Amino acid sequence: MKNKYPHSVSGKCILYINVLLIYIAILSLSSCKVTSQGSYFKTLQKDTTLQNFVSNDYESKIIKGDKISISVSSLSPSEDAFFNNPASTSSLATTAGYLVQQDGTILLHRLGAIVAEGLTRKELSKKIENGLLPYTKEPIVTVNYLNHKITILGEVSKPQVLNMPEEQISIIDALVLSGDVTPNAIRNNITVIREEGNQKKVKHINLEDHSIFTSSWYYAKPNDIIIVAADNVKYVKEENKKKLQTNLSLVASVVSLVIIILSRIIK
Repeated sequence: MKNKYPHSVSGKCILYINVLLIYIAILSLSSCKVTSQGSYFKTLQKDTTLQNFVSNDYESKIIKGDKISISVSSLSPSEDAFFNNPASTSSLATTAGYLVQQDGTILLHRLGAIVAEGLTRKELSKKIENGLLPYTKEPIVTVNYLNHKITILGEVSKPQVLNMPEEQISIIDALVLSGDVTPNAIRNNITVIREEGNQKKVKHINLEDHSIFTSSWYYAKPNDIIIVAADNVKYVKEENKKKLQTNLSLVASVVSLVIIILSRIIK
């Protein structure tokens, strides 16, 4: 017997399919929910003044194997050029600077071998300035490190080896220069590996606690390795959300195609 209500039945089918399509769209949007980035220093609940803040006036001592740059500026520019282009004047200098030898010395134009090991950058600058007084007028010497670095690995936007021309950089600054931690990072368990003599010390840092500001590990030191671990549970959830979104999009496309076909059949 011929169906007296073909358009009514088909219309109901399309209505049900449209409802299903809307439901799929809602699920898809919910799967796109932005993941919370978390926060730093959750323990700072109100305005306060931190006591015993770690000082940033630390000055490292030059050691064997350090590579340093020496810049000389004086009223005798012809002499300055010999120091500012070390490779042309010293067999113990490289195109990138002066290498502190195993006996702790560097070889300089006019001054010969001078002891650099055990001195700070400021102390070495002053020592060179005093040595240059007979040869240059009012010399100003600047010393910087060339091979001091820290390594940032793991859940950061830009894992990298970061140069340290000066003595130190805070853990916070190092992470910012690496593009900050990712949403999947574990902020309360940052690992720092530090060389001290023949030892490697490991410290776990909680960036959700303001006590980091009073920790001796707040500032990174040369050759530190900073590792930001991933929250595996959060990572799996994010991956599952992405898969769900992809599957829902595929289903929505199929449903849309069915609606188009039914609409043409009805017409």
